[in-house]
Formats: sequence, C-alpha cells, structure tokens
Amino acid sequence: MSVFKMEHKNPEGLFSSKIFTQTITVSGHAKTIYIGGQNAANENGEIVGINDFELQARQVLKNIELALASENADFSHLIKLNIYLLTGCDPRIGLSVFQEYIADLSHPPLITVLFVSGFSRPDVLVEIDGIAAVEMDK
Repeated sequence: MSVFKMEHKNPEGLFSSKIFTQTITVSGHAKTIYIGGQNAANENGEIVGINDFELQARQVLKNIELALASENADFSHLIKLNIYLLTGCDPRIGLSVFQEYIADLSHPPLITVLFVSGFSRPDVLVEIDGIAAVEMDK
C-alpha cells in the first residue's frame, strides 16, 4: 500500500499566486471527496445575504467547510474549486473572502472562476463546487 501524498506545483513558465496552485498530483492510498455546488443557502435552505455578494461568499465557504468536515477534511485537503459568479459581481470581493479561508495554507487549491448569466435560484450570486482528497483509513 503506497503512502498518501498530495504534491502542489507551480511549473516554470506558469504564473504563481498565493491564492491558487497550477497543478496538484494525488498519489497513494487516498479517498476522493466531490463537493456538489454550494450556494449561500443556510441549513434551512434560506439564501443568506440577498443582494450582498460578500455575505453570500462567506456562507458558501462556510458550506464548503461543513461539507469537508463531514468527511474529516478541511481546506488543506482541497484539490480543485470551480467558482461560478453571477455576471456583474466583482471577483475581487469573493477572492478577498476566500483568502481569509486559505490564509494559513502553504499550498492553495487549483481554482477556476467563471461568470454565468444566472442560477436556478434567482437570489444566488455565487456557487462553488470542488474536489478534495484525504488519506484513506488504514
């Protein structure tokens, strides 16, 4: 059984950033966690922060954190996040909130940011899905 390893790289010739990594390789005895699209819904299904992008971003990241915790994982286990923003939202606001969550990480996840024309719930401004990996129980 091979040892779990997650290797983060910023290959030469590609831009290097404090908030994302360019490539991540997972090897060894790992469990993959797929996180479905999380919007700003609280535990009662109510959208938090209607018309407030910063509040919605905070709720979405809280939801991601709860999803990870349910699998004994945290933000350090993230491999990839897809961030969907309603057209017109300022990505710098969301990224500043995101930086609070990853401030202590030496290796941030891969991220893709996309603008979309709308979501299934009209009050939603942001949605994030992701992939994480943790060492498999022995």
